[in-house]
Formats: sequence, C-alpha cells, structure tokens
Amino acid sequence: MTTIGIYEKALPKDLSWQQRLELAHSLGFDFVEMSIDETDERLARLDWTSAERLAVVQGIHQTGVKIMSICLSGHRRFPFGSKDPLKRQKALEMTRKAVDLAADLGVRTVQLAGYDVYYEEKTVASRNFFIENLKAAVGIAAAKGITLAIEIMDDPFINSISKFLAIKEQVPSPWLQVYPDLGNLSAWPENDIGLELEKGIECISNVHLKDTLAVKGDFPGKFKGVPFGEGCVDFKGCLATLSRLNYSGAFLIEMWSETSKQPEEEIKTAQDYLLPLLKEAGYDV
Repeated sequence: MTTIGIYEKALPKDLSWQQRLELAHSLGFDFVEMSIDETDERLARLDWTSAERLAVVQGIHQTGVKIMSICLSGHRRFPFGSKDPLKRQKALEMTRKAVDLAADLGVRTVQLAGYDVYYEEKTVASRNFFIENLKAAVGIAAAKGITLAIEIMDDPFINSISKFLAIKEQVPSPWLQVYPDLGNLSAWPENDIGLELEKGIECISNVHLKDTLAVKGDFPGKFKGVPFGEGCVDFKGCLATLSRLNYSGAFLIEMWSETSKQPEEEIKTAQDYLLPLLKEAGYDV
C-alpha cells in the first residue's frame, strides 16, 4: 500500500496529539507531518520534556498513525545563511534539537526549507553560510540516523531539484535528500517538471501534494490555499512520471485548513481529487 500523510496544519489546531492522530486515523491517513514553524508556540516543541515526548509516542502506538516527518520551517526566522552569527548559531541549535526530537518520536525525516535567508537580502555570503551550516547539520543528523530533506520552495534560492542537486554536490551525504513539493516545483515556469523529477529521483525522500498558481509576469504566484484542481499542477503527469521512475515513497497532502470552519470536509474534498489520480498512476491507495 502507498503511504499517504496529512500536514498537521490541515487538521484543527486546538487538539492534543492523541486527538490529532485519532482524527488522522479516522480520515484514513498513515501519518501526520509535524510542523515546527517560526512561531514561539511551535518552536517550544523542540524543548518538550521526556513526559511530553512519551505522550506523543503513546498516541502513535495507540492509533497506529505515525509522525514520519517534521517540517522545520522555523529556519525562516533563524536561517542558516543569516548575516547574524547568533541567528546562524540558533539555526544549528534548532536542527540539533529537531534531530533529537525526531529520534525520540520515531520520525524518519526532518524537512528543511530551502532558503538561504528569508527576511534578509540574499548575497554570495548568505549562500556560503547556508552551505557551511548545512554541512554541519547533515553531520548532526547522520549521527542519529535521521534524514534531512530540503523542500523545493516558493523562493528562487532552491526552487528546482536541479538547484538542490548543485547543493548536494557540495554536501555529498546519503543523509541529505530532497523533498519536492509538486506545487512549488510547478509554479516556476523555468522548470521542466518531468525532467526535474527524472534528475532527482534517486534523492527524493517524500513528495508534497499541493496546487499552486504559477509565477507569471508581475504576478508572484500563489503558493498556499489554492484548491486542488484549480492551479497549475499537472498532477496526472507528475504522478505518472513518479510511477514510471518507480518512486515508492510517501505522499503528503499539504493544506492549511487548521482554522477552517470545516477542515474535515476540505480534507475529504482533497482526497476525492487526489486519490483517484494516484490510483490511475498505479499507486495502491
């Protein structure tokens, strides 16, 4: 069976982890991707006590729904490429804590946002700092047997698998992989999507399923909140390509419906759109 997950931010926000995993189970998902974003509330998860971690592990075992990945988007606030050495130090400290948390929870993958910097000006120095700190981060993850996977982003720094591969040449480790977001990958008109997937197939750890509106002229694109089927992503073509390339990893439905009045209905609508396309491509869902 193909493994299908749901992003934490698709589910109602004010739930315990036990309730969140139970809801994911009732909706037919195999796993939840945890979010550790730039808010103080979610960054605090990096300092969970042993008891708090154990409660999550118990929920995993009781529901059978795993947390297979952590989205460590908190690096937007504390990026590897920052000109501020204290922020760079904080970025590595966050990575170390996220890897420890992943090891405690049985998480396989920590997803890194492919930004050198987000709120600062991009420079040659920011790229150098990013690569230097990524090397250190991969060493931290390798020691615990955790994969770091860089997401293809809504940002030109790493907005293609080709750009990821250029980084990987400088950080050649099996513990560094790529986490393509089909929406982000498709929104950049310079990308040949099929070729990008072909180039990177040996490095793909997981795949995000999300729709987007393409970058075009003065329009900066829309990378969140685009209903499935109303954007630019050729899901049929992308999934057929992944199937031809024998991709058998997990798929993650990425949505932001945690504050919606009817999040479960929105998730079911997404499933009704995506699952038949996965089946058509040959995936057993």
